[in-house]
Amino acid sequence: MSTDAQLQAHIDQWRGYVQRHRAISVADVDEMEDHLRERISTLRDAGLADDEAFLVAVKRMGAVDAISREFAREHSERLWKQLVLLPAETEDDERQSNRELTVVLGLAVGAALALKAGVTFLDDPYLGLNVSLLVLPFLAAYFAWKRQVRARVAALLVVPFVLAALVLNLYPFEDGGATEIIAAIHAPVALWFAVGLAYAGGDWRCERRRMDFIRFTGEWVVYLSLLALGGGVLMGLTAGAFSTLDIDVEPIFENWVLPFGVAGAMVVAAWLVEAKQSVVENIAPVLTRVFTPLTILMLLALLVAFATTRSVIDVDRNLLILMDLILVLVLGLLLYSISARDPLAPPGLFDRVQLVLVISALAVDVVMLAAMLTRIAEFGSTPNKVVALGMNVVLLVNLVWSVRLGIGFVRGRRGFADLERWQTDYLPVYGIWAAAVVCAIPPLFAFD
Repeated sequence: MSTDAQLQAHIDQWRGYVQRHRAISVADVDEMEDHLRERISTLRDAGLADDEAFLVAVKRMGAVDAISREFAREHSERLWKQLVLLPAETEDDERQSNRELTVVLGLAVGAALALKAGVTFLDDPYLGLNVSLLVLPFLAAYFAWKRQVRARVAALLVVPFVLAALVLNLYPFEDGGATEIIAAIHAPVALWFAVGLAYAGGDWRCERRRMDFIRFTGEWVVYLSLLALGGGVLMGLTAGAFSTLDIDVEPIFENWVLPFGVAGAMVVAAWLVEAKQSVVENIAPVLTRVFTPLTILMLLALLVAFATTRSVIDVDRNLLILMDLILVLVLGLLLYSISARDPLAPPGLFDRVQLVLVISALAVDVVMLAAMLTRIAEFGSTPNKVVALGMNVVLLVNLVWSVRLGIGFVRGRRGFADLERWQTDYLPVYGIWAAAVVCAIPPLFAFD
């Protein structure tokens, strides 16, 4: 490949990255590209090679996120339009946007009707086992439609939902037993990775698509929380207004509004993330920078509390459960931070803070494993103990290697891509682990 062709390939890659920021129009990207080429030309005249000139020019133009914010401030009208609907530059874009909105609303209504039917016709144990099967297929269907997946991929997406339905409904769980509760908790986790396969358009081997799914998951949780808070406030105001008229609307809320609102919001939140990604993508670094230091303080305080305990056997069982949830939170912060970070930026203070977080989580996980192994040796194994032990082993492997890669990156011996690649490569392990829990734990403990 010639030198000019290599330079053009670099510029095309940069342009594609910039165009993913929807706050920047095609015309704006053209203008930015002109500035970039002018800088490259100046640097080449100064004696730099093409690759060096390109990297220096991009660095001098500033981070793309900062450029996006600047363009959003200067073009506020465009930004506000994005908060309502995606701007359509052509009639075909507008028709596609309207078609997508119709599909989203149809799938949201379908998910709501499915959840309402489940609430109406299924007993509590079966409802708890099947709630993810009533909603997540519609979310997977949205991404399958949006990514225009091939028939073979579409058929493959059906398989995990069918298998989960067979396992969850045909296995003779004991009512209220530990394995029934464990299966109900882990089935949504395993099926979420089926949604991820649809999100990636069937190309799960692509690292970028896996990292995009991590980013989507975080933004989806944020949007879903905002919709839940807004819906809760609206229902509270509505109930208060009707109560002044001596009309009780709580049965309507419980029987209709909540099932429809919860199921519909899950699909609508996914559409909002897809449609408004450029407007809210800066939520990720903000959340990680706020909660990472707070989580470190909490972990260090818990380590001190563990140190004051005479024996790990004396650690309360509920505390062990809470610690598992905290470690999952730490993993989420780590993944979210990696997905939001500029891969070209050198190691900074926050990277060192993030490394402290992972090391603290690793220390807590080691203490947790010691407590669990001691309890199993002393009192025997139970479904809960085996599942908790397995999850902590999975976390331990990830944390150990993350610490190793993080230290290498901070010390300049490794690139950020190594840490990012490890997380995306290890991501399917969590889905496999959750699926194994649903399928293997019940027969292992004879229905209990």
